[in-house]
Amino acid sequence: MALHQQPLRIRTAVLEDSAQIAELSVVLGYPVSASTMHERLKRLLSRSEELILVAELASSIVGWVHGSEQELLESGRRCEILGLVVDPLHRGKGIARQLVTQLETWAASRGLDHIAVRSNVLRVESHPFYERLGYVRSKTQHAYLKQLYPGSSSASI
Repeated sequence: MALHQQPLRIRTAVLEDSAQIAELSVVLGYPVSASTMHERLKRLLSRSEELILVAELASSIVGWVHGSEQELLESGRRCEILGLVVDPLHRGKGIARQLVTQLETWAASRGLDHIAVRSNVLRVESHPFYERLGYVRSKTQHAYLKQLYPGSSSASI
């Protein structure tokens, strides 16, 4: 698929993508420095149960998805989409769909038969997107966060 005469490429993230991934994280409402993102990526990319894909257009990253294989005591193994974002200037072009499709392929290759995703009730634009991809709302819940070390920086839920 070509966007603006440039081919879109979905690939696994690398450490050199840290700054651009951090820039897109701001779109999600999670501002983070490039150096902090670099450290996070360094840890996550070394784990076989994590997958971080980027959508690259020319030399710019215009979207990313983070998925994780998890095993829950009560419900077994599954994949969870932990983050998905596409640059607002490139939305509506099928980029998020391609990222999710690649993540689903990865999950299936690992023998996982379910993918979960949580979407903030305030992100109303994302709800129809997931439903169009076949995701079904299974529950509504509250999310709680406790800061363990006063003064430390932590992401909000």
